[in-house]
Amino acid sequence: MSSISQIPVQVLTANDGLTGQAEAVLTEIAEMLSRFLETGKGDSIDLRSLPLSPADKIWLDEQLGRGEVEIGIDAGGRSVVTETAYAGVWKIEHRDTEERIVAELIEVTAMPEIVQPHKTDIEKSYNTLQSSLKQIS
Repeated sequence: MSSISQIPVQVLTANDGLTGQAEAVLTEIAEMLSRFLETGKGDSIDLRSLPLSPADKIWLDEQLGRGEVEIGIDAGGRSVVTETAYAGVWKIEHRDTEERIVAELIEVTAMPEIVQPHKTDIEKSYNTLQSSLKQIS
């Protein structure tokens, strides 16, 4: 029988496991923010499509920080839109009905697309409100 003291243990530092990919993503976010300022055109990065290690994801989250806004959306699963410490840079996480993460995005825009109502929804709301006002009068 082996003793527990014979099991090798390695202590990792915060920088262990970093691949350099997170720094590249941060640089790309800065470029996207610059383009957004110049053109008003937003952009996004699909984090799940990149070879980010768990340490990379933690490092990137630490670098981006947290802003003041968090929006929860329940539609076919839960989505959370979180403002980072950088205005115009948003982290978006979509989960399925089983709470598994199905998408992780960084979006550079004034307001993430998922939060903006579609024009047809606004028109429907307008018509419904007009009908309500007619019933009140």
